[in-house]
Amino acid sequence: MTPEVGGEEIMKDISITLVQTNLFWEDITANLALFDTLFETVPDDTDLLVLPEMFTTGFSLNASTLAQKMDGPAVEWMRDASRRKQADIVGSMIIEDGGGYLNRLIWVRPAGELLYYDKRHLFRMAGEEKVYRFGEKHLTVDLRGWKLRPFVCYDLRFPVWTRNMDNVYDAAIFVANWPGPRSNHWRTLLAARAIENQAYVIGVNRVGSDNEGRVFKGDSSVFDPGGEALAQMGSAPGTHTVRLSAETLKNYRESFPAWMDADRNMVDWGRLENN
Repeated sequence: MTPEVGGEEIMKDISITLVQTNLFWEDITANLALFDTLFETVPDDTDLLVLPEMFTTGFSLNASTLAQKMDGPAVEWMRDASRRKQADIVGSMIIEDGGGYLNRLIWVRPAGELLYYDKRHLFRMAGEEKVYRFGEKHLTVDLRGWKLRPFVCYDLRFPVWTRNMDNVYDAAIFVANWPGPRSNHWRTLLAARAIENQAYVIGVNRVGSDNEGRVFKGDSSVFDPGGEALAQMGSAPGTHTVRLSAETLKNYRESFPAWMDADRNMVDWGRLENN
């Protein structure tokens, strides 16, 4: 496993399927069976399936009971599903590794390769930082010549961490359990991240409610590099497939090259000293 995956493959259009659903509370077996059913509706030419944050359990702090190992049954299920669909699959789950618990985004490829990203920003309003260890490294994955960079939920609020300096990525992916009362923040920030980073942005959220009383409205979406919505799923469960255009991305960056004027004189983004 490695935090960085590179490649020189020429960019081709890619199809990404958003999988938006309710989740069975802390029931790994039921959730995996649910996704097996949903995957039957996914087109055969899909390159990547994107699942919500903590898709095996819902957003739970019960890590000691629910945590999986990297060679555990939930990760093996992802490998098997990726092989069957012949598509990459990405989503986060509770993982025990290195003597602690992580909200770990796992990226699986059809050949069985495992990559991962540990959530950087832990949601203190729910006490997530008291249970899980935060991540320290980005993950960039090459798929059909695209550079894809995934994030988890609360990361969306932090533009320094998601900064796309020198077009290091072509699309950002956010998997989430984003509560309904802040749905407007979710939609607005997804569009903002696309505009400021001149990249596609994919956001996949869950729907329904959990045993902690949180309600989720979904609004899984895809925005193009100019911040225009290509897909907005609303609050209904289901799957939605979107094709991302390599030519659109290239033309937009060439015709409006704001990325070339990005500030790059800070060692630590966000920490400017007053002189």
